[in-house]
Order: sequence, then structure tokens, then C-alpha cells
Amino acid sequence: MSSFTDKYIRFFRWLLPTPFTIALLLTFLVFVFAYFFGNVTQENKLLTIGNYWYLGMWNTGGMKFSVQMMLMLLLGYSIAISSPVDRVLNKLITPINSTSKAVVLVSFFTILVSLFNWGLGLVFGAVFVRKIGSLALKKGFKLNYPLVGAAGYVGLMVWHGGLSGSAPIKAADQGHVKNFLEGTSVFEQAPDSIPVNETIFSTPNVITALILLMVVPFTFYLLSKKSKSAKFTLIEPDEHLEQTDEYIGAEKLDYSKWLGLAIGFVLLVFLVVKAQQTSDSQSLGFLTPDYINLFLLASALASHRSIHYFLHSINKAISGVSGILLQFPLYFGIMGIMKESGLIADLSLWFSQISTSETFPILTFLSAGLLNLFVPSGGGQWAVQGPIILETALQNNIPVGKCIMAMAYGDQLTNMLQPFWALPLLGITQLKAKEILPYTLIIMFVGTMIFLFSLWFLY
Repeated sequence: MSSFTDKYIRFFRWLLPTPFTIALLLTFLVFVFAYFFGNVTQENKLLTIGNYWYLGMWNTGGMKFSVQMMLMLLLGYSIAISSPVDRVLNKLITPINSTSKAVVLVSFFTILVSLFNWGLGLVFGAVFVRKIGSLALKKGFKLNYPLVGAAGYVGLMVWHGGLSGSAPIKAADQGHVKNFLEGTSVFEQAPDSIPVNETIFSTPNVITALILLMVVPFTFYLLSKKSKSAKFTLIEPDEHLEQTDEYIGAEKLDYSKWLGLAIGFVLLVFLVVKAQQTSDSQSLGFLTPDYINLFLLASALASHRSIHYFLHSINKAISGVSGILLQFPLYFGIMGIMKESGLIADLSLWFSQISTSETFPILTFLSAGLLNLFVPSGGGQWAVQGPIILETALQNNIPVGKCIMAMAYGDQLTNMLQPFWALPLLGITQLKAKEILPYTLIIMFVGTMIFLFSLWFLY
């Protein structure tokens, strides 16, 4: 197994540069395709395609989407390292005295939290694993620490079907679908948005989530019975936060334990009232990225001991959003080229010709899984693949919600193959990618079976 994973890691290092470099290479590739195969009739084709790219990069909707996704990760991370979450984790680890108990609890609760927010789930799982590792060293019981680490990463295989899923949540934004399909043949028949009761809260997706909550922890339990424990070490980080008892004037507000709590409570009350007043509240139309981010902000403010501690948590989390900040404009630039050059229409026509209403969601699922290896971001992938999915689905009268979830399932699945998003977990747990990948590959196979079953039989 060790030899295989070493070769596997080496292959990925050889095949894939950093995600930002991949975004640059994809931009160049799409530029070439638009030049030779796109419907660009202007005399100066290079400049025309360059303008498509430029306008797509700085598209107002694209920039807003980038900030929305950054905030989801940032605020989710902040909540995950707050005192209330820490207290919950301390209670959860109390009964753990074996690898079997550890992997079942970690995978179950990581999936549950990740269905709420992917950033929160990622950090929650990592901190959970780290606490169990420290507990095992303290109490002296045997533990397969890499297997527990894999269980803490499994939330990245379920997140896109949850409340922070980039594609279904963005599709619920008023006017988003129309904006994506502007200038296409289906623009007139396209709805303004796809409500979340057709995607995240649809009966098939809810059943899929329940299956994942049962089958994945059981799979980890079986793996724990077949795997061996090994010695490991942990270096405890210095978490000292400089503070003083002498606060001057308005500085006291930053350290007040009531101000953040009060503001968070007021915001939560406002969100409840807003949800009740929304005209399409029964279809959960109020669950937009803006609504979710305000809820996360309110929760983060309320969960930290003071605004000072809240800002400290944001400072710790800020490096994790750099990839979104740099890559998303490039992906929206790619979308701009593909839309304006006619490549999206051509790809939609090709998909229509090779698929049926039954096979198109499966093809979407498989292609999304492949694309995720090169575009390891659900939001970036939606920017590139979303218009093709929407146009093809509307042209062929295929349920749009089903197709969106097919992309979401494929995108999240191969996170178990591509360890890009595991970097925060690896840093917190002090594990190596090659230690968790043998187990995440098995979980990916299980996930594939579950998602194919869902798309073929449940929808």
C-alpha cells in the first residue's frame, strides 16, 4: 500500500501544478479553442476574444459570487475554532478509546457539519481528528491516526449537496440563471432561478444525504477492523493570544463578551423575520448565498468570547481564501470567452446529441468529477460548466435541479482523489497526504456507488 500511494502522490505532483497555474493554462486553452473553433467573426479575433475574457473576469455577478464563496469559507472556519465548538468536541471525544469509535464519530459528525457549511466542516473535522490524536497519546490507547484523518476529510465528499453548495445555492440567486444564459437560444424559456427545494432540499438529495450518513461511517468502521494501528507523534502548537487587563476607552468594546453576542442575536432575529416575510418562503427561496453568509456572520459573532477573538479567528482563516480570490476571476474570464464565442452553445449541442434525458445527468456527474481534478473549486467549476448544463437541460426538457445536483455530486466526489482541499486538515493534524489517500480512495468508490444509485433510481 505504501509503495502504491508513493507512486500515486508522485504521479499527481508530476501531472498537476498549483490550482492557480492550472487556471492560467485553462484560460490559454479556451482562448485557443475560441480562436480556431469559436464563432468570432470580427477582423481582429485576438483582441475580440481578449475583450470577452476581460469583461468576463470583472463581471459584477462573478465578483459578487467570488466574495460570497470567500465569506462562506472564512466565517465557517471562524465558527469551527470558536469556544462553543471546542466544548462540543471535548464532549464528543470523551467516550473514544479505539479507532473504531473514533472513525464512526468523526465521519458522522463531519458529514453532518459539512452539509451545513463546507468551510466549517473541513476545519471541524481537522480539529476533531487532532483532539482524538492528542487524547490517544494522553490515555495511551492504540489508534490508526491516518484512518481517523481520512474520516475528518470526508466532509469534502458531501458538502456540495448541502447548504453551502456553490452550484445549487448560486442557482437559487434571483436572476442568476438568466444571467448565465443571456444570449443563448434558451434565454426566453429560462427561469430566473432554481429554488433550493428542487436541489438541496429535494427528496432525492435528502435521501442521498441520509444514505451517506449511514453508509460512510459504517465503511470506516469496517476499515478500522481491517487496519492496524501505528505509533505517531504530535507537536502541540503555541496558541497563546496576547491580551491585557488594561483597556482604554472605546477599546473595551473590542473585548466585551456581550457586544458580539448581542449583535449576533439581533442579526439572527432579523434573519428569522426576513425568512417569514419572503414571498417564496415555502420553497425556501430566501436561502441565497447572502442570507447564508449573514447567518454565518451572526453565528460567528455570537460564538466568540469577544469581537477581539472573532477578528483573531478571521486572521487565522484568511490565508485559506487566497485561492478563491485569485482563481475565480480567471474562471469567470473563461466563462466569458466560452459564452461570447459560442463554445458553450456548441458544447451544449454536442451533449444533446450524445445523451438522453436518462444519460445526461450521469455524463454530467462523470465529467464534473474529471473537471474537478483540474478546477478544484465548486464555485469555479460552476462558472465554467454551469452554462453548458443549464442550456442542455432546458433544450432537452431535463429537470434542471437534477442536473445541477449531478454536477455537485461529481465535483465533490473526486476531492477524495485530488488532495488539494486536504491541505488545511493536513496542517492541523500533522498528517501527510499519502497517509490518508489509501482510505479516501476507498471512500470515493463507495461515494460513486451512492451517487450513481441516487441519480439513476431516486431522481
